[in-house]
Amino acid sequence: MTALTRPVRRLFGRAAAAPAGLDDATAAAPSVAIEQPGIAVEIPESDPLFAYLQAAPGPVDVTRLELASAALQQLRDAGVALVVPLVTQGELIGTLNLGPRLSEQEYSTDDRRLLATLAAQAAPAIRVAQLVREQAAEAAERERYEQELKVAQLIQQQFLPRELPKLAEWQVAAYYGPARVVGGDFYDFIDLGDGRIGVVVGDVTDKGVPAALVMARTHSILRAEAPRLVEPGKVLARANELLVPEMPARMFVTCLYGVLEPASGRFVFANAGHNLPYLRTDHGVRELRATGLPLGLLPDVTYEETEGEVGHGDAMLLYSDGLVEAHDPQREMYGFPRLREAMAADDADSDLLDRLLDGLHAFTGGGWEQEDDITLVSLRRAAGVAVAGWTGDRPEVALTHDATPATAGEPLLVFSIEGAIGNEREAMTRVAAAVAPLGLEGPRLERLKTAVAETVMNAIEYGSQGRADVPVDVRVDADDQAIRVQVTDRALSGPVPDAEAPDLAAKLDGRQKPRGWGLFLIRHMVDAMDVSTADGLQTVTLTLARDGR
Repeated sequence: MTALTRPVRRLFGRAAAAPAGLDDATAAAPSVAIEQPGIAVEIPESDPLFAYLQAAPGPVDVTRLELASAALQQLRDAGVALVVPLVTQGELIGTLNLGPRLSEQEYSTDDRRLLATLAAQAAPAIRVAQLVREQAAEAAERERYEQELKVAQLIQQQFLPRELPKLAEWQVAAYYGPARVVGGDFYDFIDLGDGRIGVVVGDVTDKGVPAALVMARTHSILRAEAPRLVEPGKVLARANELLVPEMPARMFVTCLYGVLEPASGRFVFANAGHNLPYLRTDHGVRELRATGLPLGLLPDVTYEETEGEVGHGDAMLLYSDGLVEAHDPQREMYGFPRLREAMAADDADSDLLDRLLDGLHAFTGGGWEQEDDITLVSLRRAAGVAVAGWTGDRPEVALTHDATPATAGEPLLVFSIEGAIGNEREAMTRVAAAVAPLGLEGPRLERLKTAVAETVMNAIEYGSQGRADVPVDVRVDADDQAIRVQVTDRALSGPVPDAEAPDLAAKLDGRQKPRGWGLFLIRHMVDAMDVSTADGLQTVTLTLARDGR
């Protein structure tokens, strides 16, 4: 039983000893004996018999029907004598096939009338059953497809970096937004040894599961070849060599691969048809140019290398074309000029990726349907601790700078931690390790550790509001008289209030807040505590005398 767009396929069985049909004693009801495997009879829509049965007013005697039809001949060869069309709403959904009557008499008028009535009642019920079965099959297929998408999405997520590299004096940020459940964009950071980092941004043509599979293959190749070959031109040439034989038709991969030397800011890269990276310096925004064919198109391709330098305070952006090719409701494209203009803005107190995405959403409007995957990677070099943290929901690695043993005027330690609850213990441990060589007495060291942990915990809870993407900065200085620890946060909850002396009875009566012991405790753990604010930052300075007086 099928729709008009597919052949009608029915089974007809014959008894081993005698033809199937109606016995004289059961003339009121048709009967088909099936004692051996049925014979499949297909009636294609193009066969003249299909149209004849669809328009027939009742049962059709195939033994007397004269029609140039292959299906008609198959029915006769199968021993069918009478065909009852099952038609509902003008659609032929199947047939009821009967062999000769066992009494060898012709089917009577009453037989035909009874069969026609039966067909008129059965056809709608059979069609409903068909629809239910088709819907169940479609639902099962849809569920299977959704499960496959979830698996593909999980696989793709496994290929994206779980952590961004922690580089002294660098802020590294990344964003990935697929247009569908899975996509073809990817980025990666590869440890090459000797402090060097391989940086990858790629885009596979097309979207969905096929693109995700090609992405996974490309990612695996780059991961395997980059540590071995290192040089960007050689790495891309090797990747192209491996991808060409197995690349699906009409697909290819654009990819930019570079090697960053964090200590010097030197960035050497090769480009396989990908968007050119932007570098913003004090002198403006410029493109770093390198050309080459996309991966997987042609064999024996060479890739030129270009060298750039990311200086102190400079920022570099690597991106996929989902950003610049986005359209607003009037179908105007975001384009490279807007991206260049956005890059040129000073983001010393904000995050570049947040600002780019906010600008994109303002351009496209609220009802925007993302057309292509968007991948963004930014590398910003600073002279020391970051002055502002990540303000979005995407991952960030805070700037860190662990100092060597201090000389006159230099800090003992400068570092940043993520503003996540629980990281105060890490800060306390690092401060304790930094001041350990100073010979601070055990009880005073414990007091300093307690004060640092409480201060950082307050900075995380209030200054960062528990957000891992908003960092807390710590600086440790020491001279012959004292040790000073500065804890700086982003003051998301406002300035630190004055430390109120806790009164247990007042707290129980509700005249004081239940909390508030932290600042009181800190002031009594160290010799001095000062709070200052500037440029949206809040700094608590803890001072502990080294001689214990």
